[in-house]
Amino acid sequence: MSKLRRTALFATAFLALTTLSEAAPRPGIAMLGEPALPPDFKNLPYANPDAPQGGELRQAITGSFDSVNPFIVKGAPVTGTRTYVFESLLGRNWNEAFSLYGLIAETIEVSDDRQTFTFRIRPEAKFSDGTPVTAADVVFSMETLRDKGRPNFKTSYSKISKVETPDDHTVTFHQDAGDRELPLIVGLMPILSKAQWQARDFSQTTLDPMVGSGPYVMDKIKAGETITFRKNPDYWGKNLPINKGLWNFDTVRFDYYRDANAAFEAFKSGLADVRIETEPGRWNTGYDFPAVKDGKITLEKVEQKTPAAASGFIFNTRRPIFADPRVREALVMAFDFEWANANLFNNAYHRTYGYYGGSELSSEGKPVDAAEKQVLGDAFGKLRPDFVDGSYRLPVSDGSGRDRKMLRKAVSLLAEAGWTMGNNGLVNAKGEPFTFTILVKDRDQEKIALHYQRTLQAIGITVNVRIVDSAQFLSMQNSYDFDMIPWTWFNSLSPGNEQVLYFGSEGRTVQGTRNMPGIADPAVDHAIQSMLDAKSRDEFVAAVRAEDRLLTSGFYMVPFFDAGGQWVARWNTIGRPEAQPLTGFEATTLWHNK
Repeated sequence: MSKLRRTALFATAFLALTTLSEAAPRPGIAMLGEPALPPDFKNLPYANPDAPQGGELRQAITGSFDSVNPFIVKGAPVTGTRTYVFESLLGRNWNEAFSLYGLIAETIEVSDDRQTFTFRIRPEAKFSDGTPVTAADVVFSMETLRDKGRPNFKTSYSKISKVETPDDHTVTFHQDAGDRELPLIVGLMPILSKAQWQARDFSQTTLDPMVGSGPYVMDKIKAGETITFRKNPDYWGKNLPINKGLWNFDTVRFDYYRDANAAFEAFKSGLADVRIETEPGRWNTGYDFPAVKDGKITLEKVEQKTPAAASGFIFNTRRPIFADPRVREALVMAFDFEWANANLFNNAYHRTYGYYGGSELSSEGKPVDAAEKQVLGDAFGKLRPDFVDGSYRLPVSDGSGRDRKMLRKAVSLLAEAGWTMGNNGLVNAKGEPFTFTILVKDRDQEKIALHYQRTLQAIGITVNVRIVDSAQFLSMQNSYDFDMIPWTWFNSLSPGNEQVLYFGSEGRTVQGTRNMPGIADPAVDHAIQSMLDAKSRDEFVAAVRAEDRLLTSGFYMVPFFDAGGQWVARWNTIGRPEAQPLTGFEATTLWHNK
């Protein structure tokens, strides 16, 4: 054999071995780069593997529920089902941007282009009724959630072009869409029991206990009032490293209360064990009751290292009154954060910028670089200079609650958009008044809305503030039947397909998405797609910053504020690990102090 021939054969064999190595079954996967935990990790870094077992965790929730199924559009779902009852093929380590490790599936095998990916199901994986989790259950889950579940399931799972099940424990998915996040999205798919649902209509609300493979089963259910999850003593996955130190209580109970004040009173009286406080006035002055003074309750601020929640009053641009971005910018100017922070929130907050505030993904203060300019494409030429060079800042008032200079700027912008002062306030060219309704669902939201109402009244805008119950709010939210609502998007350090649900153009007309403003911007769609296509961290960051810059410059919300962490109160009967993940306070790591 010639030397040239031997060299060619060696190169071919080496290439084959390299390809095989890249596609070999692995215990974990990261969206970008490699998972941080080694294959032989013993437990998640924020969990205590020696946590005491037993007892009950009680939490007070505001609102109501009429269904235990959180995977469909219909109904108001109960809290906890997804966390405690259902599992996915892979599980998250919340100490990483987006890495997954084996749960129901022992391994994942992914082709280099991520077009094909295979999960190997653990033979010991079982549903709570004792039946094994099989490849048929996985395929049924994908098809059922795609066809009858929430829009985000359809968006993702419709990209699957073919599924193969060579045996009961192997599932191979194929896609043609080139979505590099899809293997991870499918890895997080909740796995349903085919036996429970194949003869039932999954799209309808239900109060019948759902069968999952997770550590708990549904026990006591009383619609609108309470639900108890009871630990399954035969839970198949109790000894997996990813579960060590989690699921420490015998029972977890959620009790529902009419509003935040009632839920707070339940915590004070010992009917709830843990409370994440969202009202700074209450945090600063309300926790002076005897149990706190006697040291029976611990108060702490838990740091979060993920992007600040994107929260604010959302403009429904489906309404003609909010179609003009100049109108929206004017109303952003008119919100006096400085007065609200001092008079309503004890100066506990700082203003939140954009949709990834406080992280490297934010566009705040950062000029468009070459990589981001490429993502923006033609939209770059339409951006205002202050958004291009990163110099745009949210308005800062004099804190008087009636900053005349700021309000004059707002009125000037409104005039450019065709709104002028008439005998009965601000009117358009047809003489129609500028009036709209802010929909809220509790007294804390109402307090902010009333402050905003007073400011807008000063420039001739009539605002009605309407408080509705949780069921009404959910219904109107899902059908986009509102002018303005308070809303929050929780973004991570690894945003992905959920951004289509949040801001994709289809959400302007498709009900049940999280695109509350009705954004329909091809440039935003392109930025999201670029984010999904990114193969390096630099490409990814450029795409997310482009998305953030486009959304911020579109003035789709009146931004609220954040505290830079979570205010947590817990009775000392509840313990937690010293370390908490990037996302902050993690209830699944708690235990009962005996």
